[in-house]
Amino acid sequence: MRTLRLDQLDRDVSRLCLGTMVFTRAPRELTFDMLDLFVASGGNLLDTAEVYGSEPAIADWLEARDNRESIIVLDKACHELVDITVDGIRRGIATNLERLRCDYIDIWMLHRDDPTKPVEVVVETANEEIAAGRIRSYGGSNWSTARLQELNEYADSRGLIGMIGSSEHLSLATPKAERWAGVRWIDDDDLAWRESSGFPLFPWSAQAGGFFSGRFRPDDESDTEMVRIYYSDLNFGRLARAEELAAERGASSIQIALAYVLAQSFPTFPLVGPASMPELEVCIEAEKIDLSDAEAQWLAMRTDAR
Repeated sequence: MRTLRLDQLDRDVSRLCLGTMVFTRAPRELTFDMLDLFVASGGNLLDTAEVYGSEPAIADWLEARDNRESIIVLDKACHELVDITVDGIRRGIATNLERLRCDYIDIWMLHRDDPTKPVEVVVETANEEIAAGRIRSYGGSNWSTARLQELNEYADSRGLIGMIGSSEHLSLATPKAERWAGVRWIDDDDLAWRESSGFPLFPWSAQAGGFFSGRFRPDDESDTEMVRIYYSDLNFGRLARAEELAAERGASSIQIALAYVLAQSFPTFPLVGPASMPELEVCIEAEKIDLSDAEAQWLAMRTDAR
């Protein structure tokens, strides 16, 4: 699996990030098998959060394999806006560490943002936690571009460490509505900023909840949640193009959709959430697919040429 260097960590980080929400209810054997396969394939980045409940399963595996130093854990807390305070941040990190049964988190993120809270609270508290060795970097999940810029500008002005990256929704399908309250997705303006700044993105739901799996068609509205979020002429047009390119590449449309997220001109580490070994294998194979910029623009229906 390919990697990208993240200077704040001084580490090479796998392009795919294995989401672990399913581990909360998965059998221990399946959890271990999936983690073992991911690492054997070159993966080293795991995503979890306080609200997922999967941290103990990750802790079991890390202890069984004795490989904490080789794994990069991205953990999140402060899902409730009331927790975005000095005490709330410290408490969230302490809870994450207790559940992971380790003494540091590689990438720690606030799960939500409250734009009414001053960014200095986040910057200064996170820097104190870095100095104490409890986290090695920090970021934000579901933050606006304006707030990310404001935070990093403040950090730079004080000679402090800014965010390593952020985690918002990006996939080949553009949502019509929030999947959950308070989440954010990357729009064209956000893309333009990322392309100019190179600010890393850890996009959640990088495969659009399975929209590109072949299970969904315009005349089948049985999945009301998928209809609410992703059913649009634009997204079905993109699905058709993904299917066309997949046929040419000997791949599946959902693999092409994941390859699109990997093909952005700024660093991306797509979060994937397979529920089975075959689904994980599909993701691992998708990471090997290279798309040109012209192909990515064509898939997104920004151009008719590729």
